[in-house]
Formats: sequence, structure tokens, C-alpha cells
Amino acid sequence: MQTTELSNKLFELPELEYTTNSLEPFISQETMDVHYGKHHRGYVEKFNKAIAGKTLEVSPLGDILSNVSRYGMAVRNNGGGHYNHSLFWSIMSPNGGGKPSGNFANLISDSFGSYENFKKEFKKEAMSRFGSGWVWLVVNDDELKIGSTPNQDNPVMDVSEFRGVPILGLDLWEHAYYLQYQNKRADYVDAFWNVVNWPEVERRYEAAMAEQVMI
Repeated sequence: MQTTELSNKLFELPELEYTTNSLEPFISQETMDVHYGKHHRGYVEKFNKAIAGKTLEVSPLGDILSNVSRYGMAVRNNGGGHYNHSLFWSIMSPNGGGKPSGNFANLISDSFGSYENFKKEFKKEAMSRFGSGWVWLVVNDDELKIGSTPNQDNPVMDVSEFRGVPILGLDLWEHAYYLQYQNKRADYVDAFWNVVNWPEVERRYEAAMAEQVMI
């Protein structure tokens, strides 16, 4: 299946479709300002530096990551950080929350038994990830699967043991939640469901099934 791609000579920090205070009270403005404005910006800047003067400058991000074993750790860590965060911002919304609907809701229930079981499995995976990383919902062989990756790795990468096309991801790095939730990762995972943009997740699922390239 195709993966999300970006193609620019210079990769850029994506613009948010909402203000940094609009996900409150579930994700604080202070967290968003630091997470988006400093951490993600840093990944983009370091990624551009890592690929400067190389043919990777004009390669789609998905292509780079799907062959990331060919490149150094600076490309892996910072390219992964850029990809992961770009997806993360897009699947959240001030108008998010609730439950998936329609055919996608049925798919969640068929895949995991129920929406509540899906959330339990997702949370279990998130809590089982030691240290920094991400937990994902992916499309793999036309099925929905939950898994996690360490650091800034993701299921697109050829070095990842957990593979698929990501349609939902949650950042488990402490910088994503510590200013607000301190060491209470479980509370952060629970709060996340209040901002999930389910129409966008479903759109990404449909694009993955149609093998479309999207960002």
C-alpha cells in the first residue's frame, strides 16, 4: 500500500488547522506551544540539515522512510519525527471526540469486538510501551491492527517490526503530556479520545484501502 508522502526541496512545519489553545482542556496550550512550536520544528530543521545536498531533498517523505535503513540515524529520527507529528496534528480537532460512525464504526467493532474493546487494546499497547514512542492504528493486509514503535520510528519504516499504513497515532513521548499530566500517561491516553478527528481517520483508512497517496 502507498504511504503518506511529502515532496519538497525543503520540508516545512505544517500549519495547524486549529489554534494551540483549542484542544483544551484535554491538551493544554502550553503543551501544544512547546510540542508543535519547538519539538516538531526542531525535527523539521534537523531533518532538512540531515538531507542537505543529497537526492533525498526531492524525495517524498514516505519513500525516504520506507527505505530508511539505507540512511543514518539523523534521517531516521528526524524524518520519523516530522512524519509522526504531521499525522498527529491532522487526526485531532477541537470538534473531535465521540465515536466513529457509519461503516468505519462497524469496521472497528468487527476488528476489535466493540469500540470500547478497541480503546482498551489501544490503551494497553500505549501503557506497555516502555519509554518514548508511539502507539498506532494501521491498515495492514486490508485489516486494522494496533501496535507501537519506539522513539520516532513508525510503521512505514523498513526497520520497524510493526508495519502498515498509519491512520491514527498517539505520541507517547513525555514532552507530549508531561506539562499537563506529569507521569499519568493513562490519563493522557484517556483524554486523547476527546479530540480524535474520526472523519479524518476514516478518510485516511479509505485512502489506504484505495492505495492513494495523501498527507
